Amino acid sequence: MFTHPGFNPIALQIGSFGIHWYGLMYLVGFFGGLWLGQYQVKRLSRIDPASPWQDRDPDDMLFYIALGVVLGGRLGYVLFYQPAYFLQHPLEVFALWQGGMSFHGGFIGVMVAMALFARRRKVVWLQLMDFVAPLVPIGLGAGRLGNFINGELWGRPTNSDWGMIFPQVDSLARHPSQLYEFALEGVLLFLILWCFAGKKRPVGAVSALFLLGYGSFRFLVEFTREPDSFLGLLSLGLSMGQWLCVPMILVGLGMLRWAYRQPS
Repeated sequence: MFTHPGFNPIALQIGSFGIHWYGLMYLVGFFGGLWLGQYQVKRLSRIDPASPWQDRDPDDMLFYIALGVVLGGRLGYVLFYQPAYFLQHPLEVFALWQGGMSFHGGFIGVMVAMALFARRRKVVWLQLMDFVAPLVPIGLGAGRLGNFINGELWGRPTNSDWGMIFPQVDSLARHPSQLYEFALEGVLLFLILWCFAGKKRPVGAVSALFLLGYGSFRFLVEFTREPDSFLGLLSLGLSMGQWLCVPMILVGLGMLRWAYRQPS
């Protein structure tokens, strides 16, 4: 049994200005994805000489992706998790420093942002999403490490040998669900997508595998994660995160079948 180290959430303090670990994890995700995207441009050009991607594309995408993640993630949290509260406190929607981001909202935000970028760049939107999909787990993994450092989004009580006590919560051993998500949504999902995208695939196949992989991993980990206190468990004993993953899994399966049924 382990005890959460109780990290200081502030990585660097300069006078009254503090740099938080969670903010640094966002930077790791954005710039790690940028570096990987630049490498992927070269890799895809070797796989397919007709690849439309250019060296400057990952740099241009970064602004759109960051905007989609932040705006979509916050609005998703407001609409999916606490709509009644924010309806009564509308100004707190802009209080990003208080926390509260939704992956599913951020994902929708990125899809909208990429639709705008695809229109500007004059490429097929789904082809663009195939390019972006293998880069996303870098940010997901970094975000889960940020959750662990902050000691937030802890797991449900467990009797397993690897249970962890979060002193800021109680004295019960709990699943370190943030680390499970880091391993599955970050490391394993990246390896699956990166290897899968290493060969020429039908348009939409990589995006479909991302939806299927993330939705399945998140759905499973939610069984070990403590549900939000203001929501609890919903219908069929599933959490909000699990219900939001169900359409991702179904759409991923449908897209994968559709992609491989298209003419070459």
